[in-house]
Amino acid sequence: MPRAMNVVPNRGSRLLLAFLPFLLVALIYVIGSAERRAANPDDKLLPPVSEMVATSKRLAAEPDRRSGDYVLWADTAASLQRLALGLGIAAVVGLVLGLAIGLLPIAGAGFGTLVAVLSMIPPMAVLPVLFIVFGLGELSKVVLIVIGVTPTLVRDLSLEVQAMPREQLIKAQTLGASTWQVAIRVVLPQIMPRLIKCLRLMIGPAFLFLISAEAIASDVGLGYRIFLVRRYLSMDVILPYVAWITLLAYLFDLALVWIGRRAFPWAYDGGAR
Repeated sequence: MPRAMNVVPNRGSRLLLAFLPFLLVALIYVIGSAERRAANPDDKLLPPVSEMVATSKRLAAEPDRRSGDYVLWADTAASLQRLALGLGIAAVVGLVLGLAIGLLPIAGAGFGTLVAVLSMIPPMAVLPVLFIVFGLGELSKVVLIVIGVTPTLVRDLSLEVQAMPREQLIKAQTLGASTWQVAIRVVLPQIMPRLIKCLRLMIGPAFLFLISAEAIASDVGLGYRIFLVRRYLSMDVILPYVAWITLLAYLFDLALVWIGRRAFPWAYDGGAR
């Protein structure tokens, strides 16, 4: 009899096993919602699925009476813009600093410890400082994402550079390559797949920083909407928004996987994700 660790499900079984937990959670929710509504018809904690679908349809397909905007799409566009700017800036800064710290001993000695210390600061602790310095507008929200994500990217990429075989760098220098050429032609292509994988891991924290900032100071956004309706116990809005944020994060992850596989197929040999 084969050991459980050696049993590999086929494609059909993988799909079934992937959907099974979601079906189980949905079943538990439906039963719990029905039980609570049977005990209290005015219960708001677990609204029926039909009620959440109706609310989601209204937010997505009907313009708001005051602003005229389609609330769900306006919130989504605002949040995704902030998220894209924050992650984009963090990726560029993290790549440049990670490459420099990992490749140049002088940069590592000068900035390595500083980055390590900065990575230990809880980003949410500096949120009030950001609001004071940058105001309550878009900049403070983007900066929070940058501050929360960049130190981790820098540390991870610098360690990736330092883990590269020294023989590659020595051979490139032997062939006459300058430091700049070694960085661009030898090191950079090899750490780009790692950057994409790091960004995948930072999608969740980035959404956390974004929603936290929107909840405190914003007039549009996914986090703003969730914290706006919480005072009314509008779970028919909160739960669909949470599900929507989760779906967006998952789509971000799939997009990064697609980019990584197309741009750097050699880094994904063997079906690695």
